Amino acid sequence: MITHQNAQSHKIARVVVLGAHGFIGKAIRRQIEAQGIPVIAPTSTEIDLYEATAVDRLVDLLKPSDAVVMLAALTPDKGRDIATLMKNLALMQSVCAALEKSGCTHLVYFSSDAVYNTAVSRITEDVPASPQDLYGVMHYTREIMAHSLAKVPVLVLRPTIVYGLDDTHNSYGPNRFRRMAQKDGKITLFGGGEETRDHIHVDDIATLTLRCLLRRSTGTLNVATGISKSFHEMAELVAKQFNREIEIVATPRQSPVTHRHYDVSNLIKAFPDFRFITAEDGIARVHKESGEAV
Repeated sequence: MITHQNAQSHKIARVVVLGAHGFIGKAIRRQIEAQGIPVIAPTSTEIDLYEATAVDRLVDLLKPSDAVVMLAALTPDKGRDIATLMKNLALMQSVCAALEKSGCTHLVYFSSDAVYNTAVSRITEDVPASPQDLYGVMHYTREIMAHSLAKVPVLVLRPTIVYGLDDTHNSYGPNRFRRMAQKDGKITLFGGGEETRDHIHVDDIATLTLRCLLRRSTGTLNVATGISKSFHEMAELVAKQFNREIEIVATPRQSPVTHRHYDVSNLIKAFPDFRFITAEDGIARVHKESGEAV
């Protein structure tokens, strides 16, 4: 559940986005800049958060009037081992140490639904975090680190499966399905793709993040649509975008079928006028943006 510190949208002096050059970060930066809000988006070459000088360089950059969006992390495709865990915690340590010195008006930390136990099928913000792998452990630990900043208002966002044009991770779902279809004319599923998951377009993630910044929202919020579809249904939506037949291929199942649904009552209460991009419209948008002929 989140609490708006401002009853209405307020003016933001500047937003510092750490991880602004990643998939979600790019979309958030575009949304903020479209509102005429100044954005600082340092690259890893400008500030390497793993280096010993990172804290001082961040302190020099940050102003107490800044809002900070923290997305920088090594993603699962870079590793799920202990070494990757420790690198991600060191990265967050640098950010927290800098914020302790500089302060800021608002910190938005991007976590993951990996903090929840995979066996839990219905998720609300009241479900206790119980990560099952080191990636989930990393995010939950970094959430706690963010909340340790006693003088900084903190919002934790836990997104579900995100899809969109610029995804670089090729994670299982609509992003990978589109690439498979473009390359091979077929989409290969895990098993029959029976698992249901919540899929959200990256532009919805960005819009909700901006709204939270403008209202200086604090607490924890799951970022999901509240509508779960099977991977097979998502594959069918992707396949329908092409002007040629796309084969959807099932494979022998290697793990039990699991389902997940999000109760987004808290999100709706926080932003009652928000309308999500439907899966049908979102998949069509990505297809059009990809330049694939219809």
